[in-house]
Amino acid sequence: MTSTPVIGVLAIQGAVREHVQLLEAAGAAAIHIRHASDIARVSGIILPGGESTTISKLAVIDGLMEPLRQAAKSGLPMYGSCAGMILLADRILDGRPDQETIGGIDMTVRRNAFGRQVDSFEGGIDLAGIEGDPFPGIFIRAPWVEEIGPGVQVLGRVSSGDAEGRIVAVRDRSLIATSFHPELTGDTRVHQYFVEMVRQAA
Repeated sequence: MTSTPVIGVLAIQGAVREHVQLLEAAGAAAIHIRHASDIARVSGIILPGGESTTISKLAVIDGLMEPLRQAAKSGLPMYGSCAGMILLADRILDGRPDQETIGGIDMTVRRNAFGRQVDSFEGGIDLAGIEGDPFPGIFIRAPWVEEIGPGVQVLGRVSSGDAEGRIVAVRDRSLIATSFHPELTGDTRVHQYFVEMVRQAA
């Protein structure tokens, strides 16, 4: 019998409902994380997209930042999409001087690397560990990864265009992050990958 892990979605900003829907389609039970006490109820956490500086400020105000840091350090699986990738980065380029992150992935991320909202685009990404056709990556004011540490696995890169070769998906132990928004595609494969990560960690 396959377990049904409980996975929380940080409900500060972003496509929270869409993440919940894809988690449930991938075989997990999903809850909203609004308070530090919610973290103890889950076996994994998704950090949605949005505006990374706003999310980080509100996480500090709501008393969530330090508990999220401790959860990441303890090995709780986390997945960050777009702004969530920035939140999981140990280092940020083009961020606000006072911007805080959860950290945990040994990488340097550049905010808004692909340009402004008008430069948003969709492109197929071949993802390590995910079978089938290239994943339909939706990039909205997206970051990319400038540098990774020796323990970080590259899961996906841009395959064409001006940004060819740029890293847009990574994994560092129990933490994964993508520059793009799988929750906006209806494709469950990234969420299935994360749900399986959570099962294995449990």
